Amino acid sequence: MIGGYCAAHSSEWNDNEIKWFEAFLEEQDVDIMAWALRTQPVPDVWQGPLMDAFQRLDFLEPPA
Repeated sequence: MIGGYCAAHSSEWNDNEIKWFEAFLEEQDVDIMAWALRTQPVPDVWQGPLMDAFQRLDFLEPPA
């Protein structure tokens, strides 16, 4: 999930967005998944346009 998000969007990111993503990678995978699926509230530090794009999940390929 995280790799797909990066592959789909990172070519458009500026330095601050890259730093955001690098820090985001330090979070626990289970928390990141919960935020993506909106089963847990997103902490203030991660809220914003990058999280909005992540939560759309439009970068995932549906199973065949």
